[in-house]
Amino acid sequence: MNFKRSTTSMAIAFMALSLISMTSIQQDAFAQQNQGMMITAAADKGSDTITVTGKTISNITDVTFRVTSPSGNNVVAVGQISPDGEGNFVKEFKVGPTWTENGFYEITSMQGVGKNSLYTLSVLVEVTNSMTERTSVSESNMEGIFKTNENTVTVDAGLMLDAIIVENGSTMFEVTGMTDRVNQDITLTVSAPNGNVMTVDQISPNLDGEFAAEIMVGGSLWKQDGLYTVTVQQYDDSKYTASTEVDIKDGVVVPEFGTIAAMILAVAIISIIAVSAKSRLSIIPRY
Repeated sequence: MNFKRSTTSMAIAFMALSLISMTSIQQDAFAQQNQGMMITAAADKGSDTITVTGKTISNITDVTFRVTSPSGNNVVAVGQISPDGEGNFVKEFKVGPTWTENGFYEITSMQGVGKNSLYTLSVLVEVTNSMTERTSVSESNMEGIFKTNENTVTVDAGLMLDAIIVENGSTMFEVTGMTDRVNQDITLTVSAPNGNVMTVDQISPNLDGEFAAEIMVGGSLWKQDGLYTVTVQQYDDSKYTASTEVDIKDGVVVPEFGTIAAMILAVAIISIIAVSAKSRLSIIPRY
């Protein structure tokens, strides 16, 4: 009887230890997958207010702010805020009389100080004549994907270019995409298959980061058949450079047969074969 009790106690203890270990492993995995902080500074053109929003995985440490002048010689504002239970925080800065320099002011967000600092991020906001330029800029060192109160934040979004979709025989195609830096124009370049530059354009992204441009084709300059390379670039950084290709033949755009369309066609063909096979079987006379 004592042996049975001892065996039962050991089994219970082993199960408890296993549960604790599994919980610890899950917590460690979550901590490793979800770490870091992200911030976004936004302002309207001609405004005197800069709004900094952010999210941090650590909601037990206050976030401190420091705003430095373009020359780096003056600290024009400081602040501190406690993140909410989900790690979100919002801080506003008013452009005041000490913001006398024109240029890019650096807003630095920190959790902890010195050796105890958890995260440090900085963004630049342009101020001219004590008024802000249009701004929506983000920085992040998060790992993984995080939910905020308003949207989903994906790390290192940079500049993204959509696939080019055109109608058959079109003499125009549209270039669309998204960037997380709206205070900088995007340079668009279209190169022919032989490398010659066909078009160069400047695009100003919208406040939400979306951008679009229409490219007309045709004429003597577009007489070479083949794949033309469309490149968009915002900074000298691979995160802010993207390219795609568009097929042009006889001066018109050749539409690609997309993956989704191919899958739909394949499913349709399989369905037709299956129905035909079933119909044949059903009309075979039974004896």
